[in-house]
Amino acid sequence: MEVTSESGSGDPMRSLYKILAFVIVGLVALQAAMHAWASAGVVAFLSGGGTFDMSADGPPPFPEALGILVHGLNGMYVIPVVALALLVVGFLAKFDGAVKWAAIVLALVIVQVALGFLGHGMTMMALLHGANALLLAVAAFHAARRASRVPTVVTGTRTEDLRVPA
Repeated sequence: MEVTSESGSGDPMRSLYKILAFVIVGLVALQAAMHAWASAGVVAFLSGGGTFDMSADGPPPFPEALGILVHGLNGMYVIPVVALALLVVGFLAKFDGAVKWAAIVLALVIVQVALGFLGHGMTMMALLHGANALLLAVAAFHAARRASRVPTVVTGTRTEDLRVPA
C-alpha cells in the first residue's frame, strides 16, 4: 500500500480561501492591538490628570484614540466584508468543510459585531466580545488550515480518497 499527498496550491479558489481566512486572523490580531493601544492611551491620559467629556466636540485629546477608531471601523466594516467574501469563495473552492467553516467564521463575526455594540451599555457583553474574538481567530485559522489540506490518496486499497472529516 502506498500513501501519497499532493500540495493543494494548484486550485486558485482554495488558495484565495486560505488567504482570506488568514487575513481574518491578522485582522483580529490588529483589533486586539488597536484596543490595547487605545486602552493604554486612556489610562495614561487619565493618570496624567485628564478628564473625559463625552459631549465635547472634536477629537479626544490623546493620539491613542486613533486605536478606538481603527478598532471600530475594522470590526464593523472590514472584517465582515472579508468574512462574507470567504463564504462566497467557500462555495467556489469546492473542498470538504469550506462552506461550513466560512459560515462559522461569518456567524462568529456577526456575534462579534453584536457583542461590540451591546458592550457599550452592558459591560458583561464587552467581556464576551473579547472571548468571542479568540473563538473567531481560532475558527478562521482552522478554516485556513483546512484549505491547506488535500485528500490523501491510498493506492492498493478500495479507498481512493481519504478526506479529513469536516
